[in-house]
Amino acid sequence: MTTRVVISGAGGNLANPIIRAVDASTDLEVSSLYNPNRAGEEIEGHIAVGAFDGIEGDVVVETAHPDHVFENLHAWKSMGMAAVVGTSGFTEARLEQLGALWGTNGPACLVVPNFSVGAVLMMEFARTAARYFEAIEVVERHHSTKPDAPSGTALATATGISAGGGASADQSSELVPGSRGGDVGGVRVHSLRLPGLISQQEVVFSNPGELLSVEHMSTSYESFASGALLAIRRVGSLDPGVHVGLASLLE
Repeated sequence: MTTRVVISGAGGNLANPIIRAVDASTDLEVSSLYNPNRAGEEIEGHIAVGAFDGIEGDVVVETAHPDHVFENLHAWKSMGMAAVVGTSGFTEARLEQLGALWGTNGPACLVVPNFSVGAVLMMEFARTAARYFEAIEVVERHHSTKPDAPSGTALATATGISAGGGASADQSSELVPGSRGGDVGGVRVHSLRLPGLISQQEVVFSNPGELLSVEHMSTSYESFASGALLAIRRVGSLDPGVHVGLASLLE
């Protein structure tokens, strides 16, 4: 049975490799591309639409701007679609808001901070290693056009480290406010925005006399395609409600 996939935010850097990956698969098909700003345009061999009316699908991959994601998800929920959300910026508060919006009836909604399998493994290692180190900090680097900071990956990484018992050592006074980065559950996160990057994240662990650094870099947006396909194929097997991350699917 073929799964019909709707891609929202079509034409974006994240959406287009996912469209190509779905097209190349044998068990999935692109049923619609949604982007009100590019309605009528051909994107990766499909014509984008700008209205929800007439869209049909089993799973929607949501990659739209954070300003529009809740409006879109409300529509997809009303259509009875399972959702895979690649839009960044889901803080704990926004996840709570999404949980209230999505509810616990019907198909699942899976929020994916990063579709890269390598990035997911990095986050899992950071969470597991957190309790063994006295101080941990996260440095994330993205393209200068990224609309939010910290990245969703950095937020998820810091939250996992905090839940695992890790924290940053914080004894310095800031001569310039913000120079120590943002505080996510006691873990310092530093966001760099540079035009020559796609995404890169380093997690630095330290004990007296030792330093461990774990780094992941995406050199192409194609790195997100395999994880997106995994999420599309598995979201239908999840319990109703909102879920976060690919880690449980990899297990």
